[in-house]
Parts: sequence; C-alpha cells; structure tokens
Amino acid sequence: MAITSERLSQTFSEGGAQDIYREVRATGDFLGFARRYVFDSDYRVARSALWGLTKAKDNELPELQVIRNELIDQAMQTENSSVRRLTLNIIERLKMDKDDLRTDFLDFCYEHMVSIEEFPGIQTLCMKLAYRMCSFYPELMDELKRTLEAMEIDYYKPAVKCLRKRILSGKFK
Repeated sequence: MAITSERLSQTFSEGGAQDIYREVRATGDFLGFARRYVFDSDYRVARSALWGLTKAKDNELPELQVIRNELIDQAMQTENSSVRRLTLNIIERLKMDKDDLRTDFLDFCYEHMVSIEEFPGIQTLCMKLAYRMCSFYPELMDELKRTLEAMEIDYYKPAVKCLRKRILSGKFK
C-alpha cells in the first residue's frame, strides 16, 4: 500500500509505524518522505510520519541533517505534544556541532526541561539536547548545571530525575 497523507492520518499503532518505516527504507528516500509529510498541517499525518522515522537506524537519518533547522522550528512551534516529542527525538539523533548552536532552541530546551507541566519524554529530550548544545561551551555547561541543581526535583518523574542525576554526576555522554 502506498504511503499517502490519508493513510498516515489513520496510522495509530506501533505496527503501523513499523510498516511506514519499512516502506520508506525500501525507497531509500528518508529526506523526500520527511519533506512531504513531517511538516504537514494535519498533526496526525505529521505524527505518523515522525513516528515512522523514529524507527530508522541512526545510519539512515543523516540525510535529514539538511532539514534540522526546520525540525527545530517545528518542535518549538507545534502545539501538539506528540509531534513535539517525536520531532525532538529525531533532532536528538542528528549531528550537532559547535557552530550549530541556536540560542532560541537552547532557551526552548531550558524552558521545557524544567516545566513541571511538560511531559517527561519532552523534558528528558530537551535536557539531552541542552546538554549537547552546552557541551561545546564551558560557560553554558556551568549554566546548565546550575539550572539542573535548582530544579525542585520532588515534582519530576523518575526519568527526569535519573537523567538530571546522570548529567550532574558526569555519567551522561
């Protein structure tokens, strides 16, 4: 069955996401698929496309590097938490260099990693991404550690507490 917006808007299962991934892998056109569906205005289409892409192996994702900034923009602008989490998952798996620092995205990550109203999956992805961006700059790493230390940890879920502890102890890479 061909991948279409209609099909993606009706994909709600792990198996469906795996099927989407296998079909995209067979074509070898991860970038074309992403450009066609990941930024769709229908959040169900975007969510299913992103969900399928999260099944890709790390060595299959580098071609998405050219749309990293568009993915970052989507993560920061979407109102849909599933689209946000899946987009952050893809961004977290892409290469990030010292020259790639976007202060607006770093601010976004700080805001969402400490927000107790945010879902734990988004909090932890934002924490990982903030760590990666800050790791290039000692002064930013100091700021990240101060922010993590200031968190009222009792209000967070175990995944957030664990990642925070790993970062502060130097055991996260």
